[in-house]
Amino acid sequence: MTNTATMAGLDPATLADVLRLAGSPGFDRIQDQIRRTGGCTDPIHLQGSVVVRDRKTQHVLHRYSTDTEPGGVLRVACGNRRASRCPACAWTYAGDTYHLIRAGLVGDPDKDIPETIRDHPRVFATLTAPSFGPVHNRPGNRPCRCGTYHPEDAPELGTPLDPESYDYAGAVLWNNHASDLWRYFTIYLRREIAKRAGLTQTAAREQSRVSFGKVAEYQKRGAVHFHAVIRFDGPEGPDTPPPAWATLDLLTNAIRAAAARVAVDIPAVGDQPARTLRWGTQLDIRPIRAFGDGQEITEQAVASYVAKYATKAAETTGTVDRRIGNKEALALLDVPDHTARLIAACLDLHPLYPDRKLRDWAHMLGFRGHFSTKSRRYSTTLGALRQARADYRAAQQRAALGLPDPDDEEATTLTLAHWVYAGHGHTPGESWLAANIRRDIEFSREIAREVFVDMHAKGEDW
Repeated sequence: MTNTATMAGLDPATLADVLRLAGSPGFDRIQDQIRRTGGCTDPIHLQGSVVVRDRKTQHVLHRYSTDTEPGGVLRVACGNRRASRCPACAWTYAGDTYHLIRAGLVGDPDKDIPETIRDHPRVFATLTAPSFGPVHNRPGNRPCRCGTYHPEDAPELGTPLDPESYDYAGAVLWNNHASDLWRYFTIYLRREIAKRAGLTQTAAREQSRVSFGKVAEYQKRGAVHFHAVIRFDGPEGPDTPPPAWATLDLLTNAIRAAAARVAVDIPAVGDQPARTLRWGTQLDIRPIRAFGDGQEITEQAVASYVAKYATKAAETTGTVDRRIGNKEALALLDVPDHTARLIAACLDLHPLYPDRKLRDWAHMLGFRGHFSTKSRRYSTTLGALRQARADYRAAQQRAALGLPDPDDEEATTLTLAHWVYAGHGHTPGESWLAANIRRDIEFSREIAREVFVDMHAKGEDW
C-alpha cells in the first residue's frame, strides 16, 4: 500500500508515477518484487522462463514466465556492495562480511571451521599511512595545532593546516600503491615469523600458517588505512592447532618488524621526485579475545567493525562514487576543497605514471585495490555465503510449489531455464516505493535487534 502521509513532498512527475502504479493491475506484484529485493535501489531486470519436468514422463510440474509479470520483467537485487549506490544490497554484503570475519574468529561447523579456532593466537592490526603534512585533528584533551578544540563533527577535521604545502602528490601515490605495501607486508611477515622462531621459511611454513581478513578504510584526510584480523594456524590451516612457538607475542613482534621493513620505491618522473613509500608510524595491534577487558577487543566488535567499513569507500571523504574524466568535470562537482585537490592531483599525475591508472581511480583518491580481502584459509567465502542463501530460498520456493528436492536420490525432475538481461533501475514512482519498503525493512530489523539485545541481557533465549 502507498503511504499518503509521505507523498506530500513529492515532485509532480514522481507523484504522477506513484498514482499510476497504485492504479495499475500489477501493483501488488510490483510491490512483491521490490520487497523481495529488499528495496534495492537499482534492480536488474530479467526476461525468461523456467520449466520443471518429470524426467521420466516429461510431465510439466511447474512453469514460470516473465510474460505474466508487470512490464514483462523479473526484478532481482543489483548486489552492489556500496552503501552510496544501494543501501539494501550493501546491508546484505555487510552481513555476509560479518559472518565471514566472525567465522574466522569463533569457528562455524556449518562452514567447516572448527570452534577450536578461538584458541589460536589472533590480533586486530591497523596499518596507516604516513604524514603528508599537518592536518586539523583532535589530539585527546589538547587543542589542535591551530589552537582550536574541534568538535567531533567539525568539517575541517582531516584537512591541511596549510593546503599549499601539503603533499597531495605523495598522498595519492601512497593510496595508489597501498595494495603493494600490503602485499609486501604479508611477505615480510612470514619471514619475520620464521626468523623469530629460529626456523627457515620452509620449516616455518611446514609447521604453521598465517591467515588474515582485512578491510580498507579512508581516514578523514583521504588516506587509506587497513584493518586486519591476523591469525596463527597449524600447517593445515584452521583445522590444526599452531605449534607451541607460535605465540601471541611472537605474532605481535613479527607484525611490527614486517611493517617497518616494507618500502616501495617510485622513480623520479618529470617534476616529481623519487619517493620511498612506507607505512605510517601509527601501528595499532590489539589481541582479540572472546571477551575484552578494555585493552583487548572482542570477536563481536571486530566482526562488526570490519563489516561496517566493507560497504564504504572514498565517499566518506566527500568525493563521488563514479569516475571523473577531467578537471572540467571535477569543477562541476560539489566536493570539499581538500578532496578536490586530491582528485586534481590524480588527474595531474596520470600522464607521468600512466601504468598506475590514476585518472581512472581519481574518484577513489588514487586507491585501486579491493576493499575487503582474505587469505585462502581464513574462513568461508562470500561466494559460499551467497550460494547458501540462494539454496535456502530455492528450497523455500520448491516447498511452496510442492516440488521434490533435486538432491533427493529418488527425485527425477529436470529444470530448464532461460534468462536474458532486459535493463535495470526503477521508474520515479518505483524508486519512491522501494525507498519506503527499504525503510520499513530497516525499522523492523532495528526493532528485532533491540528485542534480541534486551532478551540477551535478561539471559532469555531468542
